[in-house]
Amino acid sequence: MIGKLTGVIDHRGADHVLLDVRGVGYIVHVSDRTLAALPGPGEAAALYTELIVREDLMQLIGFPTLLEKEWHRLLTTVQGIGAKAGLAILGALGAEGVSRAIALGDARAIQSAPGIGPKLAQRVVLELKSKAPSVMASGVALSGAATVEVIEPDPAPTARPAPRRKPEETAARTRAAYTADALSALTNLGYGPGDAAQAIAQVAAEAPEADTAQLIRRALKLLAPR
Repeated sequence: MIGKLTGVIDHRGADHVLLDVRGVGYIVHVSDRTLAALPGPGEAAALYTELIVREDLMQLIGFPTLLEKEWHRLLTTVQGIGAKAGLAILGALGAEGVSRAIALGDARAIQSAPGIGPKLAQRVVLELKSKAPSVMASGVALSGAATVEVIEPDPAPTARPAPRRKPEETAARTRAAYTADALSALTNLGYGPGDAAQAIAQVAAEAPEADTAQLIRRALKLLAPR
């Protein structure tokens, strides 16, 4: 199983990139959101991957984080959601957006993805809502972006500065950490994982700048009457 690829982008297609890994080219299909975030040809990139094998198909799917890869795996367990539809949902919402939408039971958000009708969106929410809390709780560990470390065939390589994390990647990791910490705190207080995740998702959607303490305080106000 190919779980991660690191190399240099040779070509960017409409829905994929050709990644050169030490002379071997891999076609990796990605979401629109992931494609937009990847660098141009000649630049180094790293993606977590899932190999889809069927009778008439062998295809690599790429993800910037393990969190997105896990959501894609869960999405494709829903009848009617294949690899392409799963990428469409993640491309429209991102991993965090999918977490919030499913936790809140927001089928309309899922339906915003191309090719996803209302009945299918509702099925996604119904079948995955119970799994959202555990995915959100593990968000910190899974939200790290795939690191780029390309080894060149140079007998005397020069030292390279450590790759800088993009601001949006840092922000995503911070938001995931706040969400996971808040969820852990609420469940430790005795709230059910489902209720806690729904309250935090609602607060995070209303106040995306909220830190852990603010998430907890505002979520407690939502949970108090229950």
